Amino acid sequence: MGTMRGNVLDPDCPSRVVLDRIAEKWTGLIVLALADGTLRFGELRERIGGVAPKVLTQSLRAMERDGLVVRRIYAEVPPRVEYTLTDLGRSLLEPLTAVQDWAERNVGRILAARAAAAG
Repeated sequence: MGTMRGNVLDPDCPSRVVLDRIAEKWTGLIVLALADGTLRFGELRERIGGVAPKVLTQSLRAMERDGLVVRRIYAEVPPRVEYTLTDLGRSLLEPLTAVQDWAERNVGRILAARAAAAG
């Protein structure tokens, strides 16, 4: 199954589920935040900024289900929970870093276009 190749332009192709995961608002930011290694939940939330704890939890659970992150729980008081990218999650770093670079290089042009369109 690991060698299956899809076509996201085909509405019946299951690869759209994968594209939905990658395009989900917080997935890319979580992957980029975990690029340097393991983080605790609070550290991850702080690094990303602007994400509600409930939303971050939901995104992390979905990413764990999809094999992009691993959650480790340590039996301490209080319990310590850490998140790390899997090999599959790390494989997203190259394309997401390219998108991040593009966004950061073109933010001025996009904002100028929006301002022009607003009149």
